[in-house]
Amino acid sequence: RNGEQLRIICEDNKYDFRLQEIRDMKEIVIIKPGDEILVECNFQTLDRSEVTFVSQFFYLQIFPCF
Repeated sequence: RNGEQLRIICEDNKYDFRLQEIRDMKEIVIIKPGDEILVECNFQTLDRSEVTFVSQFFYLQIFPCF
C-alpha cells in the first residue's frame, strides 16, 4: 500500500495441480482501491530438457480467487 508491501496473504510451497482445493483465509484481508496483488508462481523444471510453455488460460485456472 502506497508503494510498500504489507504482508504475504497466502503461501503454498507444496501446491499440487492434481489436488486443487479451496483455502480459507485465517482472517479477513481488506484490499483498498489502488492496492495491488502480486501473484508469484514458480515451476520446477530441472528434470526437463525442452522449453516449458505456460498459457494465460493455465493461470486463470490456478488463481481463480484473485
